[in-house]
Amino acid sequence: MADDNFIREVNEEYRQDQAKALFDRYGFWAIGIAIVVILAVAGWRGYDYWQSKQAASSGDAFSRALTLATDGKTDEAIKAFDDLEKNGHGVYPVLARMRAATGLADKGDYKGAVAGFDEVAADKSVPQSIRDIASLRSAYLLVDHGSYADVAKRAEALTDDSNPLRFSAREALGLAAWKAGKNSDALKLFDEISGDQNAPAAIRQRANLMAELIRGSGGAK
Repeated sequence: MADDNFIREVNEEYRQDQAKALFDRYGFWAIGIAIVVILAVAGWRGYDYWQSKQAASSGDAFSRALTLATDGKTDEAIKAFDDLEKNGHGVYPVLARMRAATGLADKGDYKGAVAGFDEVAADKSVPQSIRDIASLRSAYLLVDHGSYADVAKRAEALTDDSNPLRFSAREALGLAAWKAGKNSDALKLFDEISGDQNAPAAIRQRANLMAELIRGSGGAK
């Protein structure tokens, strides 16, 4: 037992000597690295807090702008969205761009609205899902305010079976084809939608109605 105690004391003393030797050699470097790490973590947490606060502020500004739009104060809403696009943080500048384009459409400025959506769709810094939505919004506006070619330019790329917007894109194309007198093409698209059980119920219902209308008119060959 005495031998065991002696051995433990020797080992403990050896470890202390080793630790002292290491500290004498690297201690100041270790302290310096620890300080740098602490400051880096503190800086990151501070930046993260600042970002969160700015994003929250942008969210409040976006909500206020939406309220203006809902209240029919379109010009004021568009100005608020423009300000948020320039000075906002997080996802809100992109959302503001989209909503500002919607505001232009509400005012009857369809050319300006399409240009706004097209600008978002062409911006590679914006997530692809939002770019696709912007393209689809342009396509729907152009059904009534453009040509079939205008709609196809924006919607055809979204009709792929893997794209979650494919049913809406096919609907826009079908409507544009029908308005352009391309009844056979329109009927094919509407039949595709109505026959697909994965299509949203509302879009399938509209596709069925359009298919019946085209067949009833005798325009499809």
